[in-house]
Amino acid sequence: MLQGILYPLPPPYPPTPRLTSTSSSVFQEPTEFWGLASARKMDGSTVQGTSSVDSFLRNYKLGKTLGIGAFGKVKIAEHTLTGHKVAVKILNRRKIRNMDMEEKVRREIKILRLFMHPHIIRLYEVIETPSDIYVVMEYVKSGELFDYIVEKGRLQEDEARNFFQQIISGVEYCHRNMVVHRDLKPENLLLDSKWNVKIADFGLSNIMRDGHFLKTSCGSPNYAAPEVISGKLYAGPEVDVWSCGVILYALLCGTLPFDDENIPNLFKKIKGGIYTLPSHLSAGARDLIPRMLIVDPMKRMTIPEIRLHPWFQAHLPRYLAVPPPDTMQQAKKIDEEILQEVVKMGFDRNNLVESLRNRVQNEGTVAYYLLLDNRHRVSTGYLGAEFQESMEYGYNRINSNETVASPVGQRFPGIMDFQQAGARQFPIERKWALGLQSRAHPREIMTEVLKALQELNVCWKKIGQYNMKCLWIPSIPGHHEGMGINSMHGSQFFGDDSSIIENDGVTKLTNVVKFEVQLYKTREEKYLLDLQRLQGPQFLFLDLCAAFLAQLRVL
Repeated sequence: MLQGILYPLPPPYPPTPRLTSTSSSVFQEPTEFWGLASARKMDGSTVQGTSSVDSFLRNYKLGKTLGIGAFGKVKIAEHTLTGHKVAVKILNRRKIRNMDMEEKVRREIKILRLFMHPHIIRLYEVIETPSDIYVVMEYVKSGELFDYIVEKGRLQEDEARNFFQQIISGVEYCHRNMVVHRDLKPENLLLDSKWNVKIADFGLSNIMRDGHFLKTSCGSPNYAAPEVISGKLYAGPEVDVWSCGVILYALLCGTLPFDDENIPNLFKKIKGGIYTLPSHLSAGARDLIPRMLIVDPMKRMTIPEIRLHPWFQAHLPRYLAVPPPDTMQQAKKIDEEILQEVVKMGFDRNNLVESLRNRVQNEGTVAYYLLLDNRHRVSTGYLGAEFQESMEYGYNRINSNETVASPVGQRFPGIMDFQQAGARQFPIERKWALGLQSRAHPREIMTEVLKALQELNVCWKKIGQYNMKCLWIPSIPGHHEGMGINSMHGSQFFGDDSSIIENDGVTKLTNVVKFEVQLYKTREEKYLLDLQRLQGPQFLFLDLCAAFLAQLRVL
């Protein structure tokens, strides 16, 4: 319902000199459906018993174990039809249930099924048996970015920038698809054979819903934003930006900006934004990092702003210079050459085309995507482009003497005009706000809101700061005018009862409207009142909104 970044008011928000790993497993842990008595074959059918495993192994030659995690193991395998290598995660259902991680696994599979991006780990298929879940994923040869940093120490600026550009591209894709990762760290960034980044481990990710904020304190504390470890509400994208800032610092410095063996001290540093910028950093990096590590999420840099920064723009590959195509658009574009190769394997062309367009998982589509992905490696990009020329004007300017570096994220005279300094700009996204905007004081706004709700006989209860859940029962012909919840509980119903149903002896109304009211603060220092329907007829809700807004004209 709302676009742009809005923050609740005033917070209720939710939650390194030494680089140490916080990872418990080499790979992320996924699944999809639970309690199946039979296994699913790749063509979508199901079979009983161990024959499903035999069917699975018929298409893959399992090799050595790559890693062992809490839920099972990861093996390298060869896809027999194409000859390409994949990683097969074998997840034990019993262990997943015992650790109460079903939701984490289900969430990751759901997300990875949707994503098609050169810098996000690829999921090819999921096969379930009564005891295990087999997840076939892209094989990444070169391990974790964490190990790479530990081995090499701080990276040269161009190499660090290349990694960072790929990470930002993948994170931006997640956000455009309404997914916030929430656990970005070098341990969850894998490297393929050509040292390209692949974002992995979406187990802590969350689907972003308009008008809702997250409060779960998750992820690794060293990379977590202040609002996350404080248990405050957060919209989502801003916490990923903070984590990316920590990762960029680690790439350029070989250490973490916030680190302490004592957790309370660590949290104190993060909440205060207390860290040191080494003198070896370039002026551009010294400007970018503090903007990403601003404690106030409303002032923190956004992904579009990062993209426009001269340091980011330097040596930017052309395939990363524009947003990737929509997932559904990608699915509709079928490569004829790859299609012919798969048809030669014995698959029906028409069925294969239909399956690809509908994103159906079966043996044919798995073979198609394995061939496609291995032909178009990231070095050529999904636009078939190599590298664009550096944004020399903006980049040189950011390295000039006009720039003043500071570790506290203040405004820089030499940097603030970089959008006019020749940096290539992306289309400006319009900001839409649905609801009532006002410059009045929040207390005044909420006072008028409560008066309006009372006037309309709407029942409400507080569920958070400047956040209420409401219930409205419209008047029914023949009933008391403006009947509220109290009269409903008193069973004071009169006249025609066509709008009333009986369910197990409990009287219910079919036209009850439930909705949520939330007050936000926008970047423009205005306040925005949003109403979101939770339950009930859409048109009744719209009628209520009209009456409600009419009551608030004074604002």
